[in-house]
Amino acid sequence: MTEEKKTTKKSAPRKKTVKAHTPAVVPSVEAPVAKPAVHHAANRRARPVKDDSVKYYGTGRRKEAVARVTLRPGSGVIEVNGHDMKEYFCGRKILEYQVTRPLDVANVRTSYDVFAQAYGGGIPGQAGAVCLGIARALLEISPDFRVKLKREGLLTRDPRMKERKKYGLKRARKAFQYTKR
Repeated sequence: MTEEKKTTKKSAPRKKTVKAHTPAVVPSVEAPVAKPAVHHAANRRARPVKDDSVKYYGTGRRKEAVARVTLRPGSGVIEVNGHDMKEYFCGRKILEYQVTRPLDVANVRTSYDVFAQAYGGGIPGQAGAVCLGIARALLEISPDFRVKLKREGLLTRDPRMKERKKYGLKRARKAFQYTKR
């Protein structure tokens, strides 16, 4: 060990010296040619090629759920998170009705394909979010749909949310059992 390290703790800390960086002299050599990136088909999921036709977007929210909806001219296919609507909503007719209602009101059910990405909340909340997203996307297609959709209440974001839990209670309002004695 050096003598500096054996000194007492009261000695002043050593100052760090910063050395100037001197670039090394490199003889001139041609720059290497960059190789094209190799994509391994086995590592990537095969996806169908989608055309870049006209798309209309709408975002819907309900409770804690959020849905990003894309409408494209097509034959009336409705997909939610990559699944068919009937498969995703497990055959619950009321949720399927809720999702298709904006298309029925605007009378364009078989004219557009719907692709929705929904996340958060539960299945019924996601259905409400997809419904609002479709209604907003229809407004991008034609502002003439506004009167019909507004009359049916499909453009209003439902503000009802779960009430927060309060301290001293079990839930938002449910209290622990009261005992007198």
